Amino acid sequence: MADHRISKIDLDDSTILWRNADVEQERRVAIFDLIEENTFKPVRAAAKGAEGPYHLALSVRDDRLALDIAEEQGQELETILLGLARFRRPIRDYFAICDSYYQAIRKATPNEIETIDMARRGVHNRAAELLVERLEGKVETDFATARRLFTLICVLHIRG
Repeated sequence: MADHRISKIDLDDSTILWRNADVEQERRVAIFDLIEENTFKPVRAAAKGAEGPYHLALSVRDDRLALDIAEEQGQELETILLGLARFRRPIRDYFAICDSYYQAIRKATPNEIETIDMARRGVHNRAAELLVERLEGKVETDFATARRLFTLICVLHIRG
């Protein structure tokens, strides 16, 4: 029986130049939540008989997001490359709103924090929708998985 999900995920740490405790916590939570529950079916690999679960390695190569997909035993199945141009603004917006959020949780009122958090979720949701759209025909996934993957894409873009 097919088990189309991610069982392990790796980030190319060589592209991450800097991250603070807040970002590190976001990364840990996104990976934990992603492994606990996700939907991930690489269309071409599944058509050739791959049944999952999968190991996924995320990296940035030549200004493209690389999704290296392998079987649990390590056999490489495929690499999907996505141009990052359409993600630049959502990533920038997400960083800006997260920075405001992290500052707010230290000194703002609960109402101010809630307002910023709603804006943060909105940016995150729109970016996840974009990711689902960009993966169409390549990977079948759900919204929650796309949200967590977008968080990890952002971690790959932290430059300090």
